[in-house]
Amino acid sequence: MPETTPRGLTRLAFGGDYNPEQWPESAWLQDVRLMREAGVTMVSAGIFSWALLEPSPGEYDFGWLDRILDLLHEGGIRVGLGTPTVVPPAWFYRAHPEALPVTAEGVRQEFGSRGAICHSDADYRAAAADITTKLAERYGDHPALAMWHVHNEYGVPVSACYCDSCAAHFRRWLADTYGGVDAVNEAWGTAFWGQHYTSLDQINPPRATPTVGNPGQALDYKRFADATIRENFRMERDILHRLSPGVPVTTNFMTALSQCDSMDYWAWGREVDLVTNDHYLITDGRRTHVNLAMAADLTRSVAGGAPWLLLEHSTSGVNWQPRNPAKAPGQMARNSLAHVARGSEGAMFFQWRQSRRGAEKFHSAMLPHGGTETRVWREVVELGASIDSLSQIRGTRTRADVAVVWDWQSWWAQNLQWRPSEDHDPRERADSFYAALYDRHLTVDFAHPEADLSSYPLVVVPALYLMTEAAGNNIKEYVENGGTLVVSYFSGIVDEHDAVHDGPYPGPLRDVLGLTVEEFSPLLENQRVRVTGPDASELTGDVWTEFVVPRGAETVWTYADGLTAGRPAVTRHRLGRGTAWYVSTRLDTHGLDEVLARAAADARIAPRADLPRDVEVVCRTDESGTRTFLFAINHTATDAKVPLDTPGTELLTGERAAGRLAVPAGAVRVVRLDG
Repeated sequence: MPETTPRGLTRLAFGGDYNPEQWPESAWLQDVRLMREAGVTMVSAGIFSWALLEPSPGEYDFGWLDRILDLLHEGGIRVGLGTPTVVPPAWFYRAHPEALPVTAEGVRQEFGSRGAICHSDADYRAAAADITTKLAERYGDHPALAMWHVHNEYGVPVSACYCDSCAAHFRRWLADTYGGVDAVNEAWGTAFWGQHYTSLDQINPPRATPTVGNPGQALDYKRFADATIRENFRMERDILHRLSPGVPVTTNFMTALSQCDSMDYWAWGREVDLVTNDHYLITDGRRTHVNLAMAADLTRSVAGGAPWLLLEHSTSGVNWQPRNPAKAPGQMARNSLAHVARGSEGAMFFQWRQSRRGAEKFHSAMLPHGGTETRVWREVVELGASIDSLSQIRGTRTRADVAVVWDWQSWWAQNLQWRPSEDHDPRERADSFYAALYDRHLTVDFAHPEADLSSYPLVVVPALYLMTEAAGNNIKEYVENGGTLVVSYFSGIVDEHDAVHDGPYPGPLRDVLGLTVEEFSPLLENQRVRVTGPDASELTGDVWTEFVVPRGAETVWTYADGLTAGRPAVTRHRLGRGTAWYVSTRLDTHGLDEVLARAAADARIAPRADLPRDVEVVCRTDESGTRTFLFAINHTATDAKVPLDTPGTELLTGERAAGRLAVPAGAVRVVRLDG
């Protein structure tokens, strides 16, 4: 069995993508010297190097890679060696232009960027297998090799191709999935608009059509595209497992909902030996540290709660957003350690040395254009020392308080065309509910709708438009056995084929919520409704309202105006030993907090009034429960005090901590609790 941690790495991972091929060999010795100065323990290498490793078909040049791996090994630096299959060489595309992807509009894209790949193309698959085999044979037992890094950021920028090769592959996938054309017709509801097929050979990818196409076909094509990419990953992984036994194989995910929406990471998490993730702050006015925490929690959940690794983030500004501000002093360390708090076994960056040429020359790096006389470099060195001081946390797991149910396939279905309101955004609901839980200082696990939920006192369902019968039964059983559930509107509407569940909305959730929904009543742009409730409290909703009919549920808040005036807006239903809440409008931040406060009380989760907003406290614990590490991260400009129920030793300063832990503005403290 392959290892699940980088081979030979005895400390937390600290480093970044290293692209020595961009620099003369005279710079390599300096790089390794500076890496040692910064405390680098591991780098990623070879990710974009196919054209240099195989400069012409069947002719290989490994000399330069031999030299750099030996140099890194001599410097005590481990390597995550890439398979460079994200960018085939120019000569490959000249020989096999059909390997370039085709858009739904029929436009074949060109070479000159990255990720321009038709994953169904047999020639690409053969070439990828060949270069992977050559690398594994040469470096499979190299002493510097810590892990294999397959491809790069699958699904970005091309997640699906619509060429004739993909059409044939799609038909085979349908045959394997459904068995025959009759089952496809049933699943897709092709009786509507006369879309009936009499043979699988008549089916093409969902290419551009005069108006909206078949949603069942579009949803299945997303599944097919994801599965096809995963086939190629498995092909490379299996070669590496065979030729380089005992070395973990991974690929870098992009789990943040702000960064990739085309991969089903629940499925991907089962394929890698070690879950790794890339995360970049989206500077769109949101509280970026909340998005970071959410991405880290989601990545840990994809890993099944096991430790994972942050494989890329930025030291400062990036270069691909409309506006790319620098990170404030101390923010790089704070961001990095926030990932570590939520389960990462280190913090790595893109990239080591800032590029002078190419599309990302203004993307920050560990070693900036300005060299070692820069703020970023000084902070990198300081962070390296901090990461080193935390090595004893390796292997511990982050402790969660609540669960959020999330499903990428439901997100795909929700985002298809012709829904009741374009203003309803499942990502926005997930972000908003997560932020409300974050502000209540609750650490979140994410869970697949059919996963075991029994260990969580509170489960939140912010946006689950697509829900299987099995998921509905799972959630009902959770509540009956004593759990507390909160469900947001437009959940439980369709099955796995995007067909509306038989009977009234919300399908499999009717019994657990104790209600039905007669009709959706989305609001117009900028329209709002008032919602009145206990103790004359008044909340505000927008985007969405519903005609809710209680069937056992009690009304807690009521619509005060609009078409649904006098109808239930928020309900509560006792079922078995548990309680289920339903929110039928898009509440603002205050409203969400009001509902979650009552649900948390049902779940017997005590409020954390002793912690200020944007000071997060997260714990990592070993499996025996004998070692607990408390991370206190102050994202504010004001010094904070964090209560400590148990004294301990602060690892970054070496000081003893008891009573109330002082956390300066913008700082991080990590306490190993006694006991």
